[in-house]
Amino acid sequence: MCLNRSVAYLFFLCSTPFFSQQKEIKKDSTTFERLDEVVVTGQLKPQSIKKSVFEVKVITAKDIERRAGNNLADLLSQTLNIDVFQSARTGKSEISVLGLDGKYFKVLIDNIPIVNEEGFGSNTDLTLINLEDVAQIELVQGAMGVQYGANAISGVLNIITKKRSKYKWQAKTFVQEETIGKEYGLFNEGRHIQSLSVRHQLTKQDYISASYSRNDFKGFLDTLKGKSHFLDDRLRGHSWLPKEQNFAKLVFSHKKGSVAFFYKFDYLHESIAKYDSVVRSNFLPATGTSNPSAMDERFINERFVHHANASGHLGKVLFDVSLSYQKQDKKRESFTYYITEDRKENVEEALFLSKDVWFSRGTFSNLLDRKKFKLLAGYEYTNESGFSSAEATSIIAGEEKVTNTLRNLDVFTSSEIILDESFSVQPGIRASFTNLFGTQLYYETSARKLLKNNWEARAVLGFGTRTPNFDELYTYFVDVNHDVRGNLNLNPEEGISTFFHLKKHATISDNLSIKNKLTFSYINVADRIELITINEFPLQFEYNNIDDFRSIGTSLENDFYYKNLKLSIGASYFAIKKNFNFETEALATNQGNFQLNTNFTYSIPKINTAITGYYKFIGETNRFLLVDGVYQNQIIDPYGWFDMTINKKLLDDKIDITLGARNLFNVVEVTTNGVSNGAHSGTSNSVVLGYGRSYFLKLGYNLKI
Repeated sequence: MCLNRSVAYLFFLCSTPFFSQQKEIKKDSTTFERLDEVVVTGQLKPQSIKKSVFEVKVITAKDIERRAGNNLADLLSQTLNIDVFQSARTGKSEISVLGLDGKYFKVLIDNIPIVNEEGFGSNTDLTLINLEDVAQIELVQGAMGVQYGANAISGVLNIITKKRSKYKWQAKTFVQEETIGKEYGLFNEGRHIQSLSVRHQLTKQDYISASYSRNDFKGFLDTLKGKSHFLDDRLRGHSWLPKEQNFAKLVFSHKKGSVAFFYKFDYLHESIAKYDSVVRSNFLPATGTSNPSAMDERFINERFVHHANASGHLGKVLFDVSLSYQKQDKKRESFTYYITEDRKENVEEALFLSKDVWFSRGTFSNLLDRKKFKLLAGYEYTNESGFSSAEATSIIAGEEKVTNTLRNLDVFTSSEIILDESFSVQPGIRASFTNLFGTQLYYETSARKLLKNNWEARAVLGFGTRTPNFDELYTYFVDVNHDVRGNLNLNPEEGISTFFHLKKHATISDNLSIKNKLTFSYINVADRIELITINEFPLQFEYNNIDDFRSIGTSLENDFYYKNLKLSIGASYFAIKKNFNFETEALATNQGNFQLNTNFTYSIPKINTAITGYYKFIGETNRFLLVDGVYQNQIIDPYGWFDMTINKKLLDDKIDITLGARNLFNVVEVTTNGVSNGAHSGTSNSVVLGYGRSYFLKLGYNLKI
């Protein structure tokens, strides 16, 4: 009852600006609002946010800088309706948007999806997306199936990277030192980040840049004693596995007249170390000495992305064409490690995941350029081949791998019907042709209406299907301990989503400005694909169509600007229903999900300093866990997460200092109902969310010539 009253009160409090007496805006505020920002995601052509039919939220480079986020997981963890969970066991992140997992949310870089071990553009591990040289990030809420395919039922996030500079030379470098909970050491503990980027505007037409970043997470010991511990007391190893990431990027761009071209190369190398808790003493009676050893593992992930793009005008037609080749390999290295000698023996390597993807996307707009009607046509082609055992924990070296291929050719068209200056409608249709399924169709209609007194209304309605991805079809991981398989007999999922957004921009006085946004959403996905048990003895898993999902929700976001203070308050509530239909039983749950987030930035111009705080509250949630072939409903208690940063600039912005604290409430785990961990692990009554309160210091230097 108290929680319901609190929810009602918060919505009432947040809704107050909608009904207060406000001045009508006669001129856009340049102090607080950036209504002239140009967005490209899903647009028929680049245009301002206000003219966009879709509801687009922009995260600027300055927002990223104040957050001191180095990857997408750091940045999105405080965003309303987006939940990010990081695994201590694997080092990967999982994302949930509006109650749906990452299969239904697309992550793009410069309008193209990026290969990852569990999908192509979806199910993205956010810790593998580096934020160096990002111009802005565009977050679109609502179905985007016509523009970006079936995996965009809950929205799209598009990272726009920098392609030009207003300076002849620009160099930026920083180091960031961070504690992991209470643990920190210059070499063996904590988190250590270094970055260097150099940009050069060769001529007015030509630009080149290169960047390198290293993120060295030394792991979290907690009650364990790390790599060098040589006693057989089960205390060797880490609670959170150590992980080192190296990112490199090269960009070249050329623009002449109405045509622009860029080529971009991205490289990722990631290494995750797992130190076994079982130590063998290897006692030698002849000498009375021992040479302790353990069976350790290292997981190595490499990714290459080549991306070439050409855009511009051919007469009145605007074109934007991309071609990308991407490759990802993941291998496991196992070896005997002699602890006191720091020596490896019996090293075996096995490649358990390999993907090659050719991808091309092209859009052609203004095909019919009329005052009241505009037309866009486009295509996407994907050729994904390789083998995948993303669930692998033990791989037999030399095991024969079977390479499979999944091909998609999608064609789509979208038109903008401009009824008047304030009202436009954008219907669209997409047809998808694959080498495994019949033709799949997606339908979508979006509308924008500018109302009186600076109100804006937007709506999107989308229908479509999601064909099974590469892993759901082709995963094959079978050895003496495991049997996990894809399923070529899967059916496409059926989905519908609708979003309605109502926005208000108002100036109360010369010093006070307010922005409000109210959103209603409905999502329904039938025949969802999940991993289930198909045989108990021996235990076998397979992907099947078993799950229905429905979500009805509302959210309210408010931005208040007063002099040098920006305050944002948002709240959302979703009623979620999931239903598992098995041949012999049905498991269903109804869930209410409440979230609240707030952040503030207070700028002190006299000393060139900004203080920023971020808070997010997540109410009681539940999720299904697959344990020994049975789905169990896990209820997670509410919790809150609070971060703060102080950013200071010196010497005409050449020196940049950021001091911050993450997880100030020191959340480590939250209580749950008792859920079995499996036949050999007993019962768990908690979920690990973090490693406690941590602090960081970031020192940066910017050179502009």
